[in-house]
Amino acid sequence: MSIGHTLLGLLESGPRHGYDLKRAFDARFGQDRPLHYGQVYSTMSRLLKNGLVEVDAVEAGGGPERKRYAITEAGITDVSRWLAQPEKPEPYLQSSLYTKVVLALLTGRGAADVLDTQRAEHLRLMRVLTDRKRRGDLADQLICDHALFHLEADLRWLELTAARLDQLAAEVRA
Repeated sequence: MSIGHTLLGLLESGPRHGYDLKRAFDARFGQDRPLHYGQVYSTMSRLLKNGLVEVDAVEAGGGPERKRYAITEAGITDVSRWLAQPEKPEPYLQSSLYTKVVLALLTGRGAADVLDTQRAEHLRLMRVLTDRKRRGDLADQLICDHALFHLEADLRWLELTAARLDQLAAEVRA
């Protein structure tokens, strides 16, 4: 996820302080990984330097001055360009799980055990996500569905690999 573009998109609804941006980000996108304040302010500093935001107002208070940021026309153009670009699909052509299976075969360890352990972990996480999805709002349901579909694909791969384990063992040991 591009944090800079996400913060810019949040600014399109109107100027905000860094604190407000963090809260909006965390409410919409950061449930599992909230932003740190330092990350917000370093990102805003970079966006300011690049001309994508400007300081709309500076307010004095009991502590440090509070800057309110506003998106610039260049920032709006940048967000529009980012939204129009498709995300690169992650084909997972070099997975650590595949590496573990092959190394288990090469070293005489139980590759089937590696697959079984991973299957159990996937199923455990799927139960957690299914429960979260049941209790969540629409945004959380969609995020959980995305993760669940990826886990289902992984499970299919685990089953396929388990079915071909003898053949894979013969090839990697040859």
